[in-house]
Parts: sequence; C-alpha cells; structure tokens
Amino acid sequence: MKILIIDDDIAVCTSLKLLLTQKKYEVETTCSPEESLLWLRQHTPSLILMDMNYSIETDGREGLDLLQKVRIFHPLVPVILITGWASIALAVEGIKLGATDFISKPWDNESLLQSIKNNIQWAEINHDPSTASRKELDKQYQLSNIIGEHPVLMEVLSVAGKIAPTMSTVLLTGESGTGKELIADAIHQNSNRKNKAFVKVNLGGISETLFESEMFGHKKGSFTDAVADRIGRFQMAEGGTIFLDEIAELSLASQVKLLRVLQEHTYEVLGESETLKADVRVICATNRNLTEMLKAGTFREDLYYRINLIHLHIPALRQRVTDIPLLANHFIRQCCYANKLPEIQLSKEAISYLKMQSFPGNIRELKNLMERCVLMKTGQVIEQADLEIYLENSQSHTKTNVKAGLATLDEIEKEAIIKAMEVFKGNVSRVARTLGLSRGALYRRFEKHEIPYEH
Repeated sequence: MKILIIDDDIAVCTSLKLLLTQKKYEVETTCSPEESLLWLRQHTPSLILMDMNYSIETDGREGLDLLQKVRIFHPLVPVILITGWASIALAVEGIKLGATDFISKPWDNESLLQSIKNNIQWAEINHDPSTASRKELDKQYQLSNIIGEHPVLMEVLSVAGKIAPTMSTVLLTGESGTGKELIADAIHQNSNRKNKAFVKVNLGGISETLFESEMFGHKKGSFTDAVADRIGRFQMAEGGTIFLDEIAELSLASQVKLLRVLQEHTYEVLGESETLKADVRVICATNRNLTEMLKAGTFREDLYYRINLIHLHIPALRQRVTDIPLLANHFIRQCCYANKLPEIQLSKEAISYLKMQSFPGNIRELKNLMERCVLMKTGQVIEQADLEIYLENSQSHTKTNVKAGLATLDEIEKEAIIKAMEVFKGNVSRVARTLGLSRGALYRRFEKHEIPYEH
C-alpha cells in the first residue's frame, strides 16, 4: 500500500512518514502542488494525505485547488485533508469537492491510522460493485434475520457485509419501516465486534437537556435530578457498536456534542473531569432528507460528512416487490409459531394482491397485516378477501383524505394519532407501537398537533 503525503512542512512529513512506515505502509512525500502533480501523473497511490496550505496564505484555497487537479488524474483514490480547527469549514468544502475525510492538527495517531485503514478498505470495496446471489452471501455472512432476494437488497447486503469489519461510520437512509435497524445489526454481527454490545438509541426520544446524560452518563449530584450515577450509552457500547436511530431529530446543540465524539473519539461523563476514550463503531439512521436539512441549516455539514463516510440506502418494499411473498410467509410462520397456531397458507390470489399494494409503511406494515390476518382467521388459507378487509380497515381513513385532496400530511398524521388514542383508550405505548413511533417521537407529535394526553 503506497501513501502519498503532500505537505510543505518537513516536520509534518517526517512525523507522518515515520508513523506510517512503522505500520508497513510504503510512503512518498512531496512538498508542493507542482511536485505532487508531477508525481501523480506517473504513479497511483492507495491514499493521499494532503495539507491545505502551501505558502504564506492560510485560507486553504491552495489545497482546494490542488484537490480538484488531483481528482482529474485519480478520481477514485481516497484523499484525507490535513487541516487546523480554524479551517474545518474549508475541510467540509473539500469533502464536497471529492476528499473522503479530514483530520485536524494536532492529530491523534490512532484516529489517523484508523481513518487511513477505513478509507483504503472502502476504496477497494467501491471498486468492486459486483453483487453476489443470496446463497453466496449467506455463505459469507450472517444474514439470517434479513428476508429477501431482490437484486436491490442484495447490493445493500453485499456492501454491508464487506464494510462490516471496518471501523467506518455508516449512514443508513430509507423510509420508515424498511429495516434499517436490521441492517445495522447485520453490520455489527459480521464485524470483529460481534461479541461486544450492540446498543440501540432512538435519538428522537431524547430531549436536548438530557442528551449528554443519556449518551455520556453522569455522576450522582452533577445536576438537580442526578440522584444516582448513570452509565451513558457510549460507555455501554464500549468495544462494540452504537446504533443512533433518528439522527435527524437531534438539535443543533446536541449535534455539536455528538460531533466531538466522532471527531476526537473522546467524551466526558457529566460531573467528572476525566476524558474517556470511545472505542465504539457508530452507525446512524434516518428516514429524513439530510441534504435538504443541510440547505435549511437544521443539520450541521461537518457532522453530516462525519457520519456519511459509507452511505447505504435501504429500498422501500415497493422497490422489491418480488420479496413480498417471502416476507409475508415468513411473518405468517412467525405469528403461528408464537401463538401455537396450526400452519396457515396464502392463496395465489392473495399473493398477487399483496404484490400490487404500495405499502407506505413498508415491511412493518406488511408484518402487522399478516399478524392481523393470522390472529383473526378461522380457516387455514388467507384469501384476497381477507387481505382487502384488514388492509381497508387500516388504511381507509388515510385513503379517503388523500383521494379527496382536502387534507395535508400533518392533518392526516393528526387524525391518525387521535383515532389510535381512541382505539387504545389513551394507552401511549400501544399507540406508539401501532403507529411505528417511539414514545418520545409520539410525545413530540402530541405537542406539535396540540393533542391532549395524560403524562
């Protein structure tokens, strides 16, 4: 593996070269944009470490200009920018222009080496987009909890398996109910951390005031309600993986606190002065459009590029229609086994009917539908008529409003919550579970729509 270091500071070049040669990397150094471009015309490194300033000017523009020229010769070689904290905004601009990561001076050797390893591994994976069959993937990876054989899903599973052994942060996007948590768990189970904890955190259910306490822990007496010591989620996940669901729900203030952990791999417990190291793999997920949030200023660019080194988009169920029968039969078997019921089958007409549905709630909606059919069915075969009844009961209210064109999405959401509160007689846990929301997310919607509820 050959690494090119581009920096006009001899001390920096010497220090980095010593560090990298000790780790068995082959290292080449250049001290100016002109020298580096001359070298790059004749060689292809595995990775480039690039400073952002090469003269008395310190605005970083020389580095950005060099980056664009490097990308002409080597569009796929990972580039890590070397920057000071004062130029983090420029480093983010560099990411937009094609850099894959950035480190700040003074750097942490361990973090730098991990970034180099991750970027080289990801480049190798990215150059081999071939997708194996489900049978081949099952031989290579532990994927038994994920049902499906559609090519779009196979591509996601193939990449998930390949990146599992790395330490790279992963961003999972996709509509609600598509199975992002299952993919996150699969990445953990196929990693070297599988024997350590997999800690799931729904960030939508954590208020801004409790964020630090929940994530990093606190000592007794560190604030008014701290009546006992609390272990934070990062400490629970030490040596393992932390799954941060609903990352888009974080306030800007909380985003800054999370960014520090990702940037420096350190944190402090509230009420303690000791800085703790965080040896944790971070996987984030959201069903929202983070690009639009960046434009609106509600999500930080630097955090976005930290969590988005590897991006996997989980397909909606309507994009993998051929998997619907497999999933439906799987959920039927699960429900029959859990409730000690005799085996139930889907008729051919029922399967065809399922494949024609849009399932806006994705896999979660299909699972709920199959469970309703199994629990309410008296015979041994689920027919199309059964599906129509239960699907109509669950969707009729929403369909009526949408077809009439009289209701906004907010109005539909509000009416769905009010209806669920009536059906479950104000039981917040059951309402949240039925609607596919966390309790915290449901409470926020109560306040948003001014829906009365009992605490």
